[in-house]
Amino acid sequence: MKNEKLTTDEYNALEFIRRGARTDRVNACVGRNAKRLSGLKMISYARDGRVDLTEKGQQVLFLRACIEALTSLAQDPQAAIDGDVAQFLIRKSHIAPREEGGFEVTARGLASLADIQAQEPKK
Repeated sequence: MKNEKLTTDEYNALEFIRRGARTDRVNACVGRNAKRLSGLKMISYARDGRVDLTEKGQQVLFLRACIEALTSLAQDPQAAIDGDVAQFLIRKSHIAPREEGGFEVTARGLASLADIQAQEPKK
């Protein structure tokens, strides 16, 4: 998985395709990033020109949602997160339900979040 750091624009293109882009010409964002995303095997082209998200692309978007959920829960325990993301993070012991509602980020979750943030390039 070398050189698979995606830009915000590339993540936006993946999200647009997930929501139902028909071709890479529908959206300039998808058109700009289609070649690289296809090379990374995150999208594929059907014979009729339709652009589809591969399983790898779906996993990348899900991991991004998990990281965003951990970040928002670390700041606000009452932050709203998707059910499948919450279920995954609970199963991995990164968050725990609170009695008063919401979720608490566990020590393991904080350690993972710190590790992820240390890997990101400084802006």
